[in-house]
Amino acid sequence: MSRLLLAIDTATPAVTAGIVRLDGDVAEVLAELVTIDPRAHAERLTPNIVGALTEAGISVDQLDAVVVGCGPGPFTGLRVGMATAAAFGHALGVPVHGVCSLDAVAVDTTGDVLVVTDARRREVYWARYRDGMRVDGPAVNAAADVPDGAEAVAGSPEHAALFDLPRLAPVYPHAAGLVRVVSDWTSDPDPLVPLYLRRPDAKPPTEAR
Repeated sequence: MSRLLLAIDTATPAVTAGIVRLDGDVAEVLAELVTIDPRAHAERLTPNIVGALTEAGISVDQLDAVVVGCGPGPFTGLRVGMATAAAFGHALGVPVHGVCSLDAVAVDTTGDVLVVTDARRREVYWARYRDGMRVDGPAVNAAADVPDGAEAVAGSPEHAALFDLPRLAPVYPHAAGLVRVVSDWTSDPDPLVPLYLRRPDAKPPTEAR
């Protein structure tokens, strides 16, 4: 069965929107727009979606489902992507599938691979994979505290460079990867749950004693 899918990710500095035709296990990217800007998630996501639809020659009512990266990532970025995905799903009456954004980076890798992205505060979000399947994580740690065992590293270039491992090409989640890590297209997807992995920086004021 062929499906037309909108794939979104805002868990990293890459604001990604793509239109993918999935036919069996083959994910064909019809269009993909990516803006690299950690402060432009809210400004660029909708234009990138509209641009990808236009480039693919697809009208929004032709979409069969939405796939969105649920992190791990910063609160603001994840909120933009997941809220947008949920809004599209609700408006179109189509399912919204949430996936781990790190899985979308690792899906085409082989061997034992570490995927890392920027968690700020001198930390990284990370997960470890064997032949594209997650075997540890996701978690957040200082680079020095990430468990050993990987043979190569992929993900954010600046943070991959913190590890004395061969570098692989995948850098950010991409549309085909997001679609390919969805495990089940036939059942209703689980509710979207963001992978923040840490408490937000903002805290409610404590009451005066």
